[in-house]
Amino acid sequence: MRIPHLPKLSVLAVAVALAGCTTVGPDYKVPTDAAVNRPEAAAPFSGAQNAAFAQNAVPGKWWRLYDDPQLDALITKALEANTDLRVAAANMERAAAATRQAQAATQPSFNVNAKPYFGHPSGFEELAPGVDPPSEWFYSMGAGVSYTVDLVGQIRRAIEAADADQASVQAAYDAMRANIAAQTALAYATACTAGMQVKSAQHSVDVQSESVKANEKLQNLGRGTSLDVTRARGQLEQLRAALPPLEAKRRVALYRLATLTGETPNQFPRQLAQCAAAPALKQPIPVGDGAALLRRRPDIREAERALAGATARIGVATGDLYPKITLGLSADSGYFLDQFASRGSFGYSLGPLISWTIPNTGAVQARIAEAQASTKAAYARFDATVLNALRETESALTIYARELDRDEALKAARDQSTEAADQARKLYQYGKTDYLTVLDAERTLANNESALAASQAEMVEDQIKVFLALGGGWEQDAPAKPGNAVVPGSAQRQ
Repeated sequence: MRIPHLPKLSVLAVAVALAGCTTVGPDYKVPTDAAVNRPEAAAPFSGAQNAAFAQNAVPGKWWRLYDDPQLDALITKALEANTDLRVAAANMERAAAATRQAQAATQPSFNVNAKPYFGHPSGFEELAPGVDPPSEWFYSMGAGVSYTVDLVGQIRRAIEAADADQASVQAAYDAMRANIAAQTALAYATACTAGMQVKSAQHSVDVQSESVKANEKLQNLGRGTSLDVTRARGQLEQLRAALPPLEAKRRVALYRLATLTGETPNQFPRQLAQCAAAPALKQPIPVGDGAALLRRRPDIREAERALAGATARIGVATGDLYPKITLGLSADSGYFLDQFASRGSFGYSLGPLISWTIPNTGAVQARIAEAQASTKAAYARFDATVLNALRETESALTIYARELDRDEALKAARDQSTEAADQARKLYQYGKTDYLTVLDAERTLANNESALAASQAEMVEDQIKVFLALGGGWEQDAPAKPGNAVVPGSAQRQ
């Protein structure tokens, strides 16, 4: 019987048993009292009680609702070439590498070494202080394999944290993708609506120029005053002053569109420099409900996975309270080089290495407390992200609905102004009124048309902000695998 081997076998058996059934730290699940689990969060949107909205599911490529091939092509290009997305993709690669690094701790490690050398031991080592041993060629070489036993599940928690981090970064990529789609659509819409506003403002300038000429003519005939002419010219210059900011707005939007699609600013699509019609929806905006929003918004999945990772790190920190066990096998050979690989030059060892640096309990407990505090902060951010997503969506729906009401009122004012201008022209033709009355009616019509153009530009921007708040635009054609989010009913990539 070889009694001395029993303690090693007992330690090994206990280690394996513990490794199979023990995991330090709390097991993660979405907290039951989290904002995402509240029934109110999954309810229909109160701001969607308008004919402009439909309860249908939000499409992934929502911009196709505009039925605009040029917009579709620009967004497709942006999703392929945008620099921010390239950064997000690199972050995903880094997170995947970190996950592989954590998983590597579960694999055995190998080492090999070899050392040939020339020399001799000292006389004292040979127990002959007065003798100078001859120099010889020597060698030493060895190989070993070791495996760390995950005694209390610290490695499992580290892998769990890395997996959660990777899923969080994936969700951040999805959020960036949705944001880039919305920014591209917004830049396109801004360029076109600015062109529409320039056209309307130029019409106002033309009408006022006619008013100035009429006042100058009346003054020359002795039926007007210099005050009337000065006022008309002042109004004309004020209207002209509105043109440069609109031109700048259009040009800046074109520069923005170019950089979003990976081009230099001066490589914007030239045809858009003449665009003067806002993209228009031909159907109500599909909005779904709160439950669908919670499944769809990438920032919610990002925050939830960050909470999962923070929870796992409590176990990683707790693992420092326990000893580490490494199972190892090593073999070595070393002697005179001319007796390389002789039978007596070999040696080996097999057994567990138990190491336990008696921890500074205060420091370890502090790290555990730090991990717990980080988890509380991640939980708060998760709740805040959910509540903010609901707030953003309700606000965007309400703002758009009210802008629709404003647009309807401005259309009514424009129609009335059009009718008034027609009546003034007819009265002038029959000699019932003077030309200044006609110009005044035309000026009022031009002002109302400018206000309507500004409202329509705002309305298109509000539409895109609604789609951005709803969180669509990341689902299709994304290159990476879906995250591991466990938000109730979490969306999976289509």
